[in-house]
Amino acid sequence: MSHTPGTAPVDTPGTAPGTRQAQKRRTRQALLDAALDLLAEQSLSSLGLREVTRAVGITPTAFYRHFRSTADLGVALVEEALGSLHTAITGALATTGDGDSEERIARTVDLIARHVRTHPAHVRFLARERHGGVQQVRDAISGQLALFAQEVSGELARHQESDGWSEEDLLMLAGLYVDLMVMTASAFLDAEPGTEETVAHIARRRMRLVTLGRHHWLD
Repeated sequence: MSHTPGTAPVDTPGTAPGTRQAQKRRTRQALLDAALDLLAEQSLSSLGLREVTRAVGITPTAFYRHFRSTADLGVALVEEALGSLHTAITGALATTGDGDSEERIARTVDLIARHVRTHPAHVRFLARERHGGVQQVRDAISGQLALFAQEVSGELARHQESDGWSEEDLLMLAGLYVDLMVMTASAFLDAEPGTEETVAHIARRRMRLVTLGRHHWLD
């Protein structure tokens, strides 16, 4: 989501407490939006605090009313970006887990492609910062993805295909699915114009491989 520089609300004396809280939330979101826009062309480790506050139209000192540091802002962006990805991942994995038909696999890949088209800045941020230079943000991403895997593992455990599977193996399978979804989203983001179908074809083959392995794991 883009925003117009210089439009962030500023607290004024005499403002009612409820209004001040609403203004603070809007300013915080403006900082997140500005940072996401700026991170389209650079990594978080090179992002300057003054760059972000200049884009929003507030003083650098005012930044610290909302975040302790740019790393803290980055963690908030992780929560926002993975929040948008969460629905896509869980929806895709629920679809994938229900059988291994080509139609279901194709639907899963299409769902990821649509998510990338809708939230490209979020996907770009996660792809870059997952192995970026800010440890706090790397830890936040890996922690959130681990929670996703646990959630997906619980969903997979309810499927008939998972009868006889150990919790450890289900968590391993869930992690494979989550990693595959994130990798596919990154591939769609980096795809040159006209090559999206090639990306989709590779993603469907990888999904089919994981699904076949699932059905024969206990053989």
